[in-house]
Amino acid sequence: MTKQTLNFQAEVAQLLHLVTHSLYSNKEIFLRELVSNASDACDKLRFEALNNSALLDGDTDLQIKVTLDKEAKTLTITDNGIGMSQQEAIDNLGTIAKSGTKDFVSKLSGDQKADSQLIGQFGVGFYSGFIVADKITVESRRAGLAANEAVRWISDGGASGGGAFEVESITRAARGTSVTLHLRDDATDYAQPWKVKSIIGKYSDHISLPILMEKEEWKDGELIDPKDEKGGRQPGGMVKTGEWETVNKANAIWARAKKDISQEQYDDFYKQISHDSEPPLSHTHNRVEGSTEYTQLLYLPGKAPMDLYNRDKTAGIKLYVKRVFIMDDAEALMPTYLRFVKGVVDSADLPLNVSRELLQESRDVKAIREGCTKRVLGMLEDLAKHDKAPEASTDGVTDVVSEEDKALVGKYTRFYKEFGAVLKEGLGEDFANKDRLAKLLRFASTSSDTVSVSFADYKARMKEGQEAIYYITADTLAAAKNSPQLEVFKKKGIEVLLMTDRVDEWALNYLHEFDDTPLQSVAKGAVDLGKLQDEAEKKAAEDAAEAFKPTLAKLKEALKECFLELGQRGFEGFGCVLG
Repeated sequence: MTKQTLNFQAEVAQLLHLVTHSLYSNKEIFLRELVSNASDACDKLRFEALNNSALLDGDTDLQIKVTLDKEAKTLTITDNGIGMSQQEAIDNLGTIAKSGTKDFVSKLSGDQKADSQLIGQFGVGFYSGFIVADKITVESRRAGLAANEAVRWISDGGASGGGAFEVESITRAARGTSVTLHLRDDATDYAQPWKVKSIIGKYSDHISLPILMEKEEWKDGELIDPKDEKGGRQPGGMVKTGEWETVNKANAIWARAKKDISQEQYDDFYKQISHDSEPPLSHTHNRVEGSTEYTQLLYLPGKAPMDLYNRDKTAGIKLYVKRVFIMDDAEALMPTYLRFVKGVVDSADLPLNVSRELLQESRDVKAIREGCTKRVLGMLEDLAKHDKAPEASTDGVTDVVSEEDKALVGKYTRFYKEFGAVLKEGLGEDFANKDRLAKLLRFASTSSDTVSVSFADYKARMKEGQEAIYYITADTLAAAKNSPQLEVFKKKGIEVLLMTDRVDEWALNYLHEFDDTPLQSVAKGAVDLGKLQDEAEKKAAEDAAEAFKPTLAKLKEALKECFLELGQRGFEGFGCVLG
């Protein structure tokens, strides 16, 4: 094919402008994204080769190479992964039809630190190269295609005002992709080995593939006068040896012993897989042995993603089998109500050619899902247990608390603010863990405006003779607090839980009691206060019911399709509830 000049899709052109101008102060993220893309390309090849080993063509050592040229001011990232065909290069690099691009553009906030994380979340990381480059050249050959079916893609990212890219057929000896960044004049330090190694260590140390760079060593300068060995010399410098060295650990973090992994390393790995700039709230790392063997490394994020309430969004769990990457977002490994959890599961038992359909049917997967769910709930229970700072004992002495426990104070409150609403979905989805979930729920109440009251807290404060946990649902906290149904409870000093999440009404259809104490809505029909109602109040209620009998009978006759019931709105007055 002769060289073609094609225009970027309008949204991509807008994206390029925003990336290069909005994220300029956080330039080094480009390397994180391009190395991650190269790793993904190798993972995809490994997966496709499970069913077509010819794709490997004898080259089974998958790796990423980073090449620097100070004179030419270029940085090149090369992988021997799946590669791209000509049409894939056009589709993936120039005319993306993904909704993610539009969503990315709409979500940019102007906060450069936050926006830099959106790049990875929305799958547009390639364009971050234009933060440091005024031109990018991509050469690629898809695995399985002939050498003369490779492609070259070139663009200046719209810097020239054209908003276009060039694409042409070339001959390329090996499969895979090379991305060459022609560095801007103010970004030439990214052609310095020490700088690039530092960034790789910061963002990509846990990439399971080796990342290679050309080895350098110090060489003294030549003698100014070759005949005078004690005379002056030209300045020395670092020179390339012609050998390659691995600059990352190239070891899956989850496969290492926990004692060999620092908290910083755990946090860095989380940031790599989640594209989150902040550390996680908590993590759990375990090797499970028995009838089903697997390793899990799971994280609780500190902030909810923008699409948290999209129930079609799959869980952020990467599935590996014997350290071979199988798929992202393995939804079968985590229930929908825990879709915010990030991490990795590496199975020793699943077949390498496992499909999403097979995952749904596998007993091993069911066991992994149950195990992962229990671990996540265990993390939440631990955070909830240590959420509040310990109170001083009656003798004025506070119990000794470890530094580790002190660090957990307030974390569950943070978690619940972000994810509490979706956690409630589990009441209807996960019958086996319903009781554990109920203990994790928090609400506001007539005794506390903050969403901090658990069912256990409520029960501990119940009045003598109280036989139910009372609650009311409303759209807002103000609406709940000002509900007329609360009059009698305020008068008697009975605490009522105030539930204002949209999911509450639905979720409580699946939770009728807590610890053998029934839950009762104060807004649905007559409320039986049992022993909390004195004899005079009972008689007043009975007299009123008798007096209203004829009226209620006529209303029922007139409104046959409605449910009518005489309800107490307080002992000073009565109302008729229609439903």
